[in-house]
Amino acid sequence: MATATDDVKVVVEGQEQKIDDVGEKREVSDSELEATAIDYDGPEARRILSKVDWRLVPILSLLYLVAFIDRSNIGNAKVAGLTTDLNMHGLQYNTAVTLFFVPYTLLEVPSNIVLKLMRPSRWIAILMLAWGLVMTLMGLINSYGGLLAGRFFLGVAESGFFPAATFLLTLWYRRYEVQRRMAVFYVAASLSGAFSGLLAFAIQKLDGYDGRQGWQWIFIIEGLIPVALALIIWKVLPDSPETASFLTQNERDFLVRRLAEETGSGHGRVTNQDKMGKKFVIAGLSDWKVWAAVVIFWGNTVGVYGFTATVPTVINGLGYSAANAQLLTIPIYVFASIMTIIFAWWSDKIQTRSPFIIAGFAIACCGFIAQLAIPHPKYPGLTYGFLFPVAGGLYCPFIILVSWIANSLAPSSKRAVGMALLISVGNMGGIMGSNIYLEREKPKYKTGFGVSLAMCCGSILMSFVLRWAYQRENRKREALLREHGEDAIRARYSDAEMLDLGDKSPFFKYTL
Repeated sequence: MATATDDVKVVVEGQEQKIDDVGEKREVSDSELEATAIDYDGPEARRILSKVDWRLVPILSLLYLVAFIDRSNIGNAKVAGLTTDLNMHGLQYNTAVTLFFVPYTLLEVPSNIVLKLMRPSRWIAILMLAWGLVMTLMGLINSYGGLLAGRFFLGVAESGFFPAATFLLTLWYRRYEVQRRMAVFYVAASLSGAFSGLLAFAIQKLDGYDGRQGWQWIFIIEGLIPVALALIIWKVLPDSPETASFLTQNERDFLVRRLAEETGSGHGRVTNQDKMGKKFVIAGLSDWKVWAAVVIFWGNTVGVYGFTATVPTVINGLGYSAANAQLLTIPIYVFASIMTIIFAWWSDKIQTRSPFIIAGFAIACCGFIAQLAIPHPKYPGLTYGFLFPVAGGLYCPFIILVSWIANSLAPSSKRAVGMALLISVGNMGGIMGSNIYLEREKPKYKTGFGVSLAMCCGSILMSFVLRWAYQRENRKREALLREHGEDAIRARYSDAEMLDLGDKSPFFKYTL
C-alpha cells in the first residue's frame, strides 16, 4: 500500500504521496497507482522536456562560456603583451597559469556540499559575481605579484561552478538524456576558445586607451560580463523539478516520478530528495571507481589546459602575426565543438559510454604524434592542420566521462560529492598541463606534446579497466535477481534503506 493524494503526486523517501487541496493524505492501492501510470517516453514527456531544455540548457551554456573565457584568457593576454609589460621570464607565465588550479581543485567538493544545502541558482550567482569582480580587478594590476594574486582568487571563485552546473543537470534528466544536454552545455567551453580569440582580437584595438594596455582591457571587459549576469541569474535559473515555477504542478510531478524510477534495470527506485549527510560524503569520497575515472580525467585536463593556454603562442610561432594567431584559434575550437556534439548524441543513442571515451583519446593521440613528428616551423600549414584532431580528440571524451560517472552514482548526495571529487582532483591535471609547454621549447613543445600523448594513452587503458569493473558488477546483480527474484530481494530492505543504497542497490545497473 502506498500513500497518495487526490491532486499532486510527489516522491518522498521512496513513497508515492498525493496531497489534496486541503493538504490531507489518503491511502490508495498499488493497483490504483498502476492505473494512473504515465508513459515516460511519449509525446507528453517530450513536450515537458522541451520546456526544460529551452529554460535550463541555454542559461548554463552561456554561463560556462563566460567562465571558461575568463579562466583561459590569460593565453590571449600573453599574446597581447602581458608577459612583456610585467617583465615576466622563464617559468613565471606557467606559474601564473598553474596557480589558478590550486584553490580550484581544493574547493570543488566543499562547494557542492554547500550547493546541496542551499538553492543552486543563488549559489551559482554568488560564484559568478565573485569571479567577475576578480577578473575585472585583474585589469588594474601592474606587477607579476598582482597577476599571481588575481589568478589565485579567480580559482577560488570559479571552483564551484562546473561541478554545480553538471550536478544540476542530473537533477532534471534520466541517464541517457543528460549527456546530450551536458554536451551542448560543455560545447560552450570549446567555443570559448573561439569567442576568446575573437574578443581578444577586437579588444586589443583598445590598446593605449585611457592609459591601459590591450591585455588589461581583455581582463576588464571580460570580467564585467559575469558581474552583469550574476545580478539576474539568481532569478531565472531553475533549481529543481520540484520547485520549477515555469512548469505546471502536473509537469513537476511527472518529472519527479520518472526520475525516481530511473535505475537502469527496470526495478527499484532512486531519489534526488535525499539530504546531505556524513555517510553520503564518505561514500562519494571512497568509491574507488571515481578515483579510477580521475585518471581518465587527467588525460583530458593535462592536454586541454596546456593546449588552450598555449595554442595562440604555438600558432604565433609558426610565423603568423599575433592578431592572426588569435583568429586562427577559432576554427580549431569550432571543430572540437562539432565533434563533442556528435559523440554525445551518438553515445546516448546507443546507450554506452566507454567506447566513445576511448575513440576520442585515440584521435587526440594521432594529433599529438603528428605534432611530434612534423619539423616545426618548417610546415606551418600541416602543423596547424593537426591541431584540429588534438582539440577534437581532447574535448569530446570529457563530457562523456562526466556523464558516465554521474550515471553510476546514487543517491544525489553521493553523486554531488563524487562528481565534485572527479572534477576537482581531475582538474589537478591542469597543474601539470600548465607546466609542460615550456617557453624554451617553442614552437616544437616536445615536452608538452609528449606528456599529453602519454596521458591520453593512460586514459585509454583506464577506460578499459573501469568498463570491466562495471560490467562485472552488473553481471553479479543480474545473477542475484535471477536466483532470488525481485520480491525476495526487496523484502530484505525498507523503502528508505533501498533508496539510501543508491548505486549499491541490487536493482541498480551501471552504464558501460
